[in-house]
Amino acid sequence: MPEAGLVAHVLELLEPFGVRARRMFGGVGLYRGELMFALIWQDALYLKTDDTNRPSLLAAGSAPFVYVQRGKKVTMSYYQAPEEALDSAEALRPWAKGALAAAQRARLGKKRSGALAR
Repeated sequence: MPEAGLVAHVLELLEPFGVRARRMFGGVGLYRGELMFALIWQDALYLKTDDTNRPSLLAAGSAPFVYVQRGKKVTMSYYQAPEEALDSAEALRPWAKGALAAAQRARLGKKRSGALAR
């Protein structure tokens, strides 16, 4: 599915969540409010991960989002959504909720570490 078609498809599946898309760095970030929890890059959906939801994505055969910067590979904390997750809103919902929770935990961690630095 071409990237624009995938963006429209994912937005439709996640419509009840109030998700919006924003172009960034050649891909598309998916946001709920101001919180980015997923991205679409080269016709693939990647979900925010942490130690809580990463094991289930790994068990589903997902791989991390990796890009090359200045000749070095950079691995992000986003993993590709399982292919079957894009079949329906019901299939995507638990994966999206896990990604949103991971993004919320990451934001809380950043706020706490910022408060400690002061």
